[in-house]
Amino acid sequence: MNYILFDESIVRTNLMPLSFMRPVADIRMGILTIREKWEKYLKVRTSSLTEGYLSRKYPFVKEDHNILINGSVCPDPAMVKVIKNLQHDQTLVYDDTIIALHVTADDLDAVGETSSEGIEEIVLKHAPLKINHTWDIFAKNDRAIREDFTLLTKGKTSQPISETNRVVGAENIFIEKGARVECAFLNASTGPIFIGPKAEVMEGAMIRGPVAICEGTQIKMGAMIYGPSTFGPHCRIGGEVNNAVFFGYGNKAHEGFIGHSVISEWCNLGAGTNTSNLKNTYDEIRLWSYGKQTFINTHLQFCGLIMGDHSKSGISTMFNTGTVVGVNANIFGSGFPRNFIPSFTWGSTAGHTNYNLDKAFEVAEAVYKRRGLVFDDIEKNLLKNVFNITLKNRRM
Repeated sequence: MNYILFDESIVRTNLMPLSFMRPVADIRMGILTIREKWEKYLKVRTSSLTEGYLSRKYPFVKEDHNILINGSVCPDPAMVKVIKNLQHDQTLVYDDTIIALHVTADDLDAVGETSSEGIEEIVLKHAPLKINHTWDIFAKNDRAIREDFTLLTKGKTSQPISETNRVVGAENIFIEKGARVECAFLNASTGPIFIGPKAEVMEGAMIRGPVAICEGTQIKMGAMIYGPSTFGPHCRIGGEVNNAVFFGYGNKAHEGFIGHSVISEWCNLGAGTNTSNLKNTYDEIRLWSYGKQTFINTHLQFCGLIMGDHSKSGISTMFNTGTVVGVNANIFGSGFPRNFIPSFTWGSTAGHTNYNLDKAFEVAEAVYKRRGLVFDDIEKNLLKNVFNITLKNRRM
């Protein structure tokens, strides 16, 4: 069977700026991205039905028979069992949400023209783990880490924990081959701690689960990590972090506090960067909505920073409660920047100018090179498309 992860349109919009550079299914929550979760359960490769400009990096593959799966929904064993048994013109739903649908190649060619007539609905009996808004990623990360931990460690044996560490709840700690953890404080009594291959936890780091430290990530000396937090592949993390998700290739190597936040790929937070995650008035926090082009209520008391890919902050940058930063923005200077910073802008509280696209390419090429990767034409084309898509926000 061919499995295709599709973007639910309203959810894709709600997840901007995090979804500008990827399909919804390639968002990380827990230890794995949503796509990685599905591929682990299904034991097959998947493709994507998403925005056209993403198709070179995330191609769409169709066959005679296909199962479309909502890319904002995380799998579980019961759900996967039902989906594998879906017959043609059967759909799995929960409330008003389509979770999966069995279609033919002809059906895919007529997407948008077909009706629901003749479609048999199968109702999922339990609420799935699903992301609908940017803040869901950190708010639901506790459950996601625990479920991924069970999936990834079942039937496997952890590498031994060095005696130099102080440990509570050792049975809830899993260390992959090649990881290094010395002279750290690991408390997994509050939730599991997963340390991926070639990751490193340095001396004096304090980690309180549930926490996911993915492949190649470094937790710096003396770091204070509160769960539920996720650090995707090849991050550099120092200072204090509480309930935050870093997608991957992110740098927060120095002191400063990041809380109740989502940091996308290739972001760099300068030394002393801090986020406020709680208003002095204890009011519910509002965030910028790309769909509504205004601020909307999250109904959360704690919400910090949502930052799109390739964005950066200078030393001692202070982000106010509920700040949204677009793709490839560069923020610096004293005082609090405004709560919505458009993509491809450069500046401080004194004002912003547009970030020259060629200069953005030059910086990205240098950043990729530092990690031994190539900033190729596919990545360049992605950034160029996002530059054009977000033009209206820079004119506000």
